[in-house]
Amino acid sequence: MQEYDFLVIGSGSGLDVANAMAGRGNSVAVVEEGRLGGTCLNRGCIPSKRLLYHADVMETIERAGEFEIDAEVTDVDFAEIVRKVNEDVSESSESIRRGLESSDAHDLFSGTGQFVDDRTVEVVDGDDEGAALRADTVLIATGTRPSIPPIEGIEEVDHLTSTEALRLEEPPDRLVIVGGGYIAAELGHFFDTFGSDVTIVGRREHLLPEADAEVGEAFTDRYADRFDVYAGYEAVAADEDDGEVTVEARPYPEADSVRAGGETVGAPDEAEDVTVTGDELLVATGRRPNTDMLNLDATGVETDVNGFVETDEYLRTDAEGVWALGDVVGEYLLKHSANHEAKAVVRNLLGDEPEPVDYSAMPFAVFASPEVAGVGARERDLREADAEYATRTYAYDETARGSAMHADGFVKVLIDLDGEIEGCHVVGPEASNLIEEVVVAMTAGSGTVADIRDAVHIHPALSEVVDRAFSGQFSRGGGGHDHNHHS
Repeated sequence: MQEYDFLVIGSGSGLDVANAMAGRGNSVAVVEEGRLGGTCLNRGCIPSKRLLYHADVMETIERAGEFEIDAEVTDVDFAEIVRKVNEDVSESSESIRRGLESSDAHDLFSGTGQFVDDRTVEVVDGDDEGAALRADTVLIATGTRPSIPPIEGIEEVDHLTSTEALRLEEPPDRLVIVGGGYIAAELGHFFDTFGSDVTIVGRREHLLPEADAEVGEAFTDRYADRFDVYAGYEAVAADEDDGEVTVEARPYPEADSVRAGGETVGAPDEAEDVTVTGDELLVATGRRPNTDMLNLDATGVETDVNGFVETDEYLRTDAEGVWALGDVVGEYLLKHSANHEAKAVVRNLLGDEPEPVDYSAMPFAVFASPEVAGVGARERDLREADAEYATRTYAYDETARGSAMHADGFVKVLIDLDGEIEGCHVVGPEASNLIEEVVVAMTAGSGTVADIRDAVHIHPALSEVVDRAFSGQFSRGGGGHDHNHHS
């Protein structure tokens, strides 16, 4: 039995806590079954966004004609793009490994960690199989993996998840994507840009169902112009024959309408089943927590019905001395959320008084085309809460920069009747950057319209679309109101 002050299972954002603990003179153990760096570095945001930037460059060239520039792409070395991105990712992961192995403050154990009791972990496979570790404080940061829904025949179909899709060295001729969330949106954009015919089958009325509905509808309309989009359909069966994949889908009862190829074809109870075919099938229907391999039954750690670790507002589990953060707690499956939680755990482990994690201004972004970003409440959240609110929408092309860019999109603002920002939602170029001033206003400022409106915005920068969305006349909603409101 090896004794430590602190032990973390998982090497993503949990490493931030491990490093902070080591910096305070604590003995630290890190248990990791695979590559160092977690999902984001190895299988998630870093490789996907690196690949997607290539698609952005390609799209810029393809749109050059709109700006009276005659340009053409003469060659694309797709395999080299993918190889370079994955080589960079691998080197970054190895750099983390070298750093840990050379550290006097960290001990790295390669293999799967399983609990023996609340704060005792055994490594059950890998290079360090058999190691038994005990720590005063244990952090569960084991993340998630792709979830495969109960589609009939899916086990017999050679399908992709996001992990494999990020390593394909040739774009499929025809790609079927099951799922309508951000992974489907981003990878659909990527493969379409490099020549794949893409079909998307998603259960909800709109793609990006977690976004504000107005944004989701606009995004779905844009995607329906590019791809065959079946929003409001559930994939129920899959088959593979002679290299061709067939997916059968039927209207999903919880969707309000169905779109196919950009056309509304009726409510689900009026629509017919559909069959789609392709050369490859990508299943992008969400992620499941990696808690089933931890033997949590040996501990007091509780999980919810989906297997995510239950914590209090400080990220403490029900077991004394055991904490959790990141995707495995299921609050937000976002790297920046995991980093935010890591800072909170460090504060709460090393500080005098625990502080709750503040999720009130947690943004998200989808690096598709168009980009989507949001923070705070959606309009349906306010309606469900029967809240009184006001809203205002402003289009990119009503600004000088947006017009010059031929930008299609808008910024939507939601405020309460005292001018406090409830939420902001963006669809269009640079959405992931434009949302940030709203996040700062909600976090560090007073969180009101005045924070944005009173700040000087560079003219004619794209940020003027945010400024103008927060200026002028708002339409009042909620509580049965439907008239205009000045804030």
